[in-house]
Amino acid sequence: MYLALLVIFLQCSELYAQEGVFTFNRVEIKVQPSVEVKNGDPMSVVCHADVSKKTDFQLKINFTIIKDGKLVFMTLSDKGEAQYEISTARSSHTGEYECTVEASRKTKSSNRVHVWVTGMTKPILTVEKKEVLEGEVVKLQCELPEEVPPLYFVFRKIKMNSTPQEKSVYEPYRNFSVATFSVEEGDNILQFDCFGRRSVKFKYENSEHSNKTQVTVREPFIKPTLKVQPSGNITEGDRIQLECSTVVAHMRDIEIILQKNKTILNSVQDKQLLKYSAVATLEDSGEYLCKVEQGRASKTTKLNVLVTELFPPPVLSASMNKLDENKELGLSCSINGFQNANFSILRKVSNGAIWLINSRNLTMKVNVNNTGSYICKAEVKGIVKTSKSVMINVYAPVSKPTLSVANGLAEVVLGKPLRLICRLVMGTPPITFRFYKGNEVKEMVTNDTYAMFLDENIKQNDKRGYSCDARNNHSSGVKTSNILNITVIVPIRNASLGTIPYGEVEDGSETAFLCSVKEGSWPIHFRIFRKTDHEVLVYEKNEYADRILWRKEKMKSQDTGTYYCMASNRANVDVRSHPITISVILASWQKGVIAAFVLIPIAGAVVLTLWWFLCKKKKAKGPSMEMSGSALATNSTSEKLTRQHNDGDYYSGSGYIEDNENHMKSTDETKGPDLESAEVEYTEVEVSTLDPHRAPVQKGTETVYSEIRKANNDSMENRHSRIHGHPDAT
Repeated sequence: MYLALLVIFLQCSELYAQEGVFTFNRVEIKVQPSVEVKNGDPMSVVCHADVSKKTDFQLKINFTIIKDGKLVFMTLSDKGEAQYEISTARSSHTGEYECTVEASRKTKSSNRVHVWVTGMTKPILTVEKKEVLEGEVVKLQCELPEEVPPLYFVFRKIKMNSTPQEKSVYEPYRNFSVATFSVEEGDNILQFDCFGRRSVKFKYENSEHSNKTQVTVREPFIKPTLKVQPSGNITEGDRIQLECSTVVAHMRDIEIILQKNKTILNSVQDKQLLKYSAVATLEDSGEYLCKVEQGRASKTTKLNVLVTELFPPPVLSASMNKLDENKELGLSCSINGFQNANFSILRKVSNGAIWLINSRNLTMKVNVNNTGSYICKAEVKGIVKTSKSVMINVYAPVSKPTLSVANGLAEVVLGKPLRLICRLVMGTPPITFRFYKGNEVKEMVTNDTYAMFLDENIKQNDKRGYSCDARNNHSSGVKTSNILNITVIVPIRNASLGTIPYGEVEDGSETAFLCSVKEGSWPIHFRIFRKTDHEVLVYEKNEYADRILWRKEKMKSQDTGTYYCMASNRANVDVRSHPITISVILASWQKGVIAAFVLIPIAGAVVLTLWWFLCKKKKAKGPSMEMSGSALATNSTSEKLTRQHNDGDYYSGSGYIEDNENHMKSTDETKGPDLESAEVEYTEVEVSTLDPHRAPVQKGTETVYSEIRKANNDSMENRHSRIHGHPDAT
């Protein structure tokens, strides 16, 4: 039963699912009456969904309207359309609108549409006080109650016959803003207004201007009055008096200031009158300014004052401006067209002036300490005027100059510049120095007590001396130094090293090292180095020559290495030769001794080995040689005896035996280790047949010869045992 119910339920669900099939074809969004709406008018945003369904059934759709990424409207409807109503459109409704529909986990969105609400509401301006004093501040507030930030607020201060003064304030989070304006001198009746501004798609849109608000300005004090006494012509020496006054509503914190050329001359506080008095001078001519201040308020008045000159400045004259030491100087002070004055003559110093005399004339004998600047002063009716300064130079004569080289040595390296100094012990500057090379003036310098000259054209064979002279404005004239002769140092060039013998040197022999240079001034410092794993100085010498010869008497094996020499002179430049390699080898007698020590043991060993071998062979050969000797001896004896029995027979048997004995001896001595392969020497035996009847004897002789020859192919032992052809062999 339950199974049947489950089957029925599943079938019903499947049928319902098939009946609820739908799809969103498209979603549209529209703005009514249009996408551009006037501020304050009604507007509506309509979202329409085009839906296709398999069967006719009720579909609930969720409509969502988004503006600039923020949700502004949402509703659930079974109709294919939803509407977002805005009764009064404001600038805050400007933006990008988009509609999204959702049903049964299916979602679809419309395109975006931009809505622009043109115009802004009129701002409201309020003023904190409508009556203020000069120097006070007017506080304003501008509000756009129906607008949404961010907003800009522009405040304006309007004066009669002038361009309005504006202040702009940005408000990112508020729809109102506050600004202040200062009330300045001359502000009487002011008007203020404001307007709003917003940014729409990178463009600014302004609202209407607010209502104009009027502010009345009252003066805290009147403009000051500046007067001068005497009011007519003012001459130097007259006493002048300046007065500055004002009328103040409230005396508290009032201040009056008198100034000239931004220099404050006098000031008073909490008073309505300021006075200033002084003896008039030409420097008092100019523009005076009286300024009254109270809080932020201030007012000024200006007045020009002209002071007439009483007498011109004095003039100081000198008998001469440049003079020798111990000469007489006359100074005179005068005023053109004016005689009744008190004169004084002074000498200026760094911190003022030193009084010399209260007179218009001064005569004195001078020395170099009197060099300086002199002035005179004249006083009439308390007015003191100073002359322009007059420079007096007193000259001491120059002493004889001294010429020297800057580094102290009267020498220079060829190719390097020569720096000379010409000095003086005495002489008042400025001093003119002249440098000579020979009789030619090379340079002229004006300095105080010394001068320097740089000669960059130094030649090797230049023999001209240097001198200098000096002079100043003293009448004594020119003084000349002594002649300075300079030694030109030629640097070392091209050092070389050689040896005799070269390359290989026998141990204990003498070697000569020759180090030479192609060019260079004497003395020359020669050094010879040996380089193995480190460098060793083996010889050095200062020589007034361009070469040195060093003899090393006994060379040792430790003297093997690479050698080079280095040469230098007062040019302080080390010149190095190319390296050469020297190998110390054994001497001839050392080689002979070594050969003897090596060969004698070897030869002794060979002799002992040969002796031992021969002794061993002789012992092995002893029995065989004894048997062979006995057989031969027996055969020879029998043959001799047989032939002796026959008359007329001639037989050289004894000669054969001797030869045979000799042959045996040589055979024993030269016999090798293989006895079977040794060749046996033989001797022919000639037999004379005197008697024809003795033929058997001749036959026997031939048999012996034949057997001896056969022994060449048989072993030594077989040869002796097979000699049996002759009847007498037994």
